[in-house]
Parts: sequence; structure tokens; C-alpha cells
Amino acid sequence: ASLLTGRYQTRSGIYPGVLYPGSIGGLPLNETTIAEVLKPLGYATAAIGKWHLGVGANGMFLPTKQGFDQYLGIPYSHDMGPCWNLTCFPPDVKCFGLCDVGTVTVPLMHNDIIKQQPVNFLDLERAYSDFAANFITTSAKKKQPFFLYYPSHHTHYPQYAGPEAAGRSVRGPFGDALLEFDNTIGNLMTTLEETGVINNTLVFFTSDNGPELMRMSRGGNSGPLKCGKGTTYEGGMREPAIAFWPGIISPGVTHEMASILDILPTIANMSGAKLPQVMLDGVDMTEILVKQGKGKREMMVFYPTDPSEMYGLFALRLGKYKAHFYTRG
Repeated sequence: ASLLTGRYQTRSGIYPGVLYPGSIGGLPLNETTIAEVLKPLGYATAAIGKWHLGVGANGMFLPTKQGFDQYLGIPYSHDMGPCWNLTCFPPDVKCFGLCDVGTVTVPLMHNDIIKQQPVNFLDLERAYSDFAANFITTSAKKKQPFFLYYPSHHTHYPQYAGPEAAGRSVRGPFGDALLEFDNTIGNLMTTLEETGVINNTLVFFTSDNGPELMRMSRGGNSGPLKCGKGTTYEGGMREPAIAFWPGIISPGVTHEMASILDILPTIANMSGAKLPQVMLDGVDMTEILVKQGKGKREMMVFYPTDPSEMYGLFALRLGKYKAHFYTRG
């Protein structure tokens, strides 16, 4: 929610915790997403992968109701089916583990229609890659600007990988899942090159949380940073990011503070789109990306996954300093 709207989740009401298959609500329709910011400029918009911002009655909260022309994906986390510990790695495929009787299997949706249920995880990433490549190619042929949003299921537990990646990394199941995701990114970059639009496209890659340390080797690694996903320590909140735009963004590293909240204002500025007339928590990162200059962000507030009146703000960062009021992890 924060990435697509440039607003803390406490403003849009996407808390506490996450949305489930049976959740009634979703991202409020009066919130403005990046896709909705770009639509007035004639952008084609598509989303693939993990939506997780609600389904609602008659699909009222799906991406196609939030500014996206097309959607292919699972509308919530892929572990929210009957088999919470499934793994899918050929040739020893175990797609069904300990199952909960009465829980609906995970669907693959195309726009607002269920295309497949249960999802075939071994073919899923290829379907995403092909769908995204076709979207880019079609937009390029029409000479239409486009916005593609890909929140990947990889490497969220439980992991999976198709035949092209399973058993091919030295990092085990986690590495195989990451390799499959990397292959998709490579396919999309190749598509941008082949369609001749790579020099006119901003590619932004980042993550929304740290590793799930309870999964140990299958949950990632936060290196020297403390703790991981679900905490407000640096290991849970501080993520790498890569911005790529040949001829516009020069190779280099910045240590300026930024946030996924800043993606919407940055895209709006670079595209010439109008900002939503609401209180935004994001700031424009153009100065950092294009000029390798100083960032506009001076502070960052950190909420837990389940903020309440008693335990709201967990931590606050101002410049190089961070104060923890409550901790968990």
C-alpha cells in the first residue's frame, strides 16, 4: 500500500497485519495509486504477481479497479492456501504438504477472472515472464508509455521453482527460487532492449522487508543488520535498491536516505504527472537518482505490523540517528 500510494499504511487503513482471502476490505478506492497517477498521461498499466491489497465483493479491490489495465497474479500471499508448507521443486515435486480441510486453494487471476485454481507453481513464473514481455512489446509497438508493477512471490516462503531453475543454484531451494526470479528480470531487460525502449525506461528494483529469519537458510540473510522481517530493526526495514536508466542515471552508490514511499512522487515528477491532492509521506528522489545529489528525506518513522493506540510508533530515524521506543524480534 505504501509503495503504490506514497502514504504510510496507517493513513490508508491497511493495518493491522495483512489482508487474507476472506478479508472484506482492501486498499480504499479513494486512495490514488501510481497507476492512477499515470493514466491521465496515456500510460498503459499492468500488474503481475502478488497483489495482497484486497479482493472484496465482486473483485472491487483488485488491480483493475485501482488503475491497472491488466493483471495476472495471485491476489494475496501464495502461502494462504490449504497447504501452508508446500514446496514445488522438480523432479521431486511436493506441492501439497500439511493441509487444512476447508481452506480454498490459491487462484491465479487474469484481471478479475480466475484463470487457474489451484495454481501450477512450476509454470507460474514463466506465465508471468511471458505476460510482462508481451505487455512491454505491445506498448512499444503502439509507442505508448507504460508502467509495469511486479511484486514477486519469490523468495517468500514456501519457495518454488520451475524446471529452468530447480536444482541449478548453489544456495538450495532459496537460491533456486531467487534464480527463477532473476531469470524473469533478465527476460524483461532483454525485452526492453529488443523493443528499443530501454533508454527511455526507468527500472526500479527493491524489496519491502528483510529476510524471514525463522526460516533460517530458506529465509534469506540480513548480513550485519540486526533481526529481519516483522521487526523495526535495520534488518527488517533497511533494503537494497537499484535504479537503472541508461543515459539518465549514472552508475554509482548513494548513502542518502530514501523509502518506497518516495517512488510515487519520483515517478510523478519524472513523467510530468500531477500528484494526488492528499497528504503524501513520500518525497521526490530525482535529485538522488539523476544528479547523485542530496536527498529530500530527513526522517523516517517505523510502525509495527500491528500498530494500535497503545503501541503505535515503534522507532524514528532522523538523519544518521534512530530512536527505538518499542522493540520486537
